[in-house]
Amino acid sequence: MKYPLACDTWDQREVNAIQEVIKGGRYTMGPHVKKFEQEFCDYFKCKDAVMVNSGSTANLLILALLKLKYELGGDIIVPAVSWSTTFYPLQQYGFKLNFVDIDRYTLNIDPDKVEKAITKDTCAIFAVNLLGNSCDFVKLKDIAKRHNLILIEDNCESLGAINTELDRYTGTIGKLGSFSFFFSHHLQTMEGGMIACDDKKDADYLRSLRAHGWCRDLPDDNDIYKKTGDKFKDSFTFVTPGYSVRPLEMSGAIGSVQLKKWPEMRKQRILNAEYFIDKFKDNPNVLIQEEIGSSSWFGFSLTLKNGLYGKRDELVKKLVENGVECRPIVAGNFMKNPVIDYIDYIDNRDYINSDYIHDNGLFIGNDVRDLKENIDMVFKIIEEIK
Repeated sequence: MKYPLACDTWDQREVNAIQEVIKGGRYTMGPHVKKFEQEFCDYFKCKDAVMVNSGSTANLLILALLKLKYELGGDIIVPAVSWSTTFYPLQQYGFKLNFVDIDRYTLNIDPDKVEKAITKDTCAIFAVNLLGNSCDFVKLKDIAKRHNLILIEDNCESLGAINTELDRYTGTIGKLGSFSFFFSHHLQTMEGGMIACDDKKDADYLRSLRAHGWCRDLPDDNDIYKKTGDKFKDSFTFVTPGYSVRPLEMSGAIGSVQLKKWPEMRKQRILNAEYFIDKFKDNPNVLIQEEIGSSSWFGFSLTLKNGLYGKRDELVKKLVENGVECRPIVAGNFMKNPVIDYIDYIDNRDYINSDYIHDNGLFIGNDVRDLKENIDMVFKIIEEIK
């Protein structure tokens, strides 16, 4: 039995959406992208949304906005455990990374350690919702408010998660939030990403950054550039130092289809999670992720302890031999990667939990299929390791 990290969620509806774009003859960003952006706003209840070509470029444009529009500088607090493109845009825009340890149970940044890590130069908190699980935003919002910090979110792994205390979808709680529509993520649009905004003016700036820095895609009432009414000039006037990270029109059309299917897809992910929790909650050798609010369960983490402590290599070997795909918990403690030599960062010297999951953590997949038999197989493999 094969147990991959992710599965294809497309059917004929996505194929039909692609054919519609081909028939229309416009392949670059156009009306289908705009339609998906509005549907995304309506569903997740954010003020505006800007689609880009990946979750990574969503993070890039968020940091560009903080640097260029808000003229921020100094250090930004980040969790020690996240994906590489949470961190790279900070380095690329001259911010110092202020690494903070995670909570071993939720796998998200530890708010108490955030407070201790704040310096006179700290300008923002970049909260990462890991593996579908919301951060403790009640505490993080309070910290940000008291210290006059901007709160932003990397929500690439957590579309559809809900912070029940705030009654908000993750990715829409901070000032800006990034989403990813890569194949292994909750919505699959070939490639793609989204930025949720709480400010229309920020969205306008992001739309300029998204497409070469020009003002062609800006509404007439934008605050960046007063349009002259001369389309020839206005279409080729550049106002921000932007990129070319536009999504394909096909990705927008597919996104609309996937979003309609999302409630049912989320329901199966939750059913799988409930079965996984019931199976592993009393296992003395495995720690599973503690849910904050209502997780969208990107995957199922396994942090090894007691009898399995130090036996991750053995477990991974057995899992792979039995057709189970697995991987580290995101990138483990990112500070242990050689690329850290290129990054300007603050070492707070307290990463006991990040270090622990770096050496003893892994995760297996969750998707829209019934995974009871797959989970049973993993449980049996774990039980056989002495």
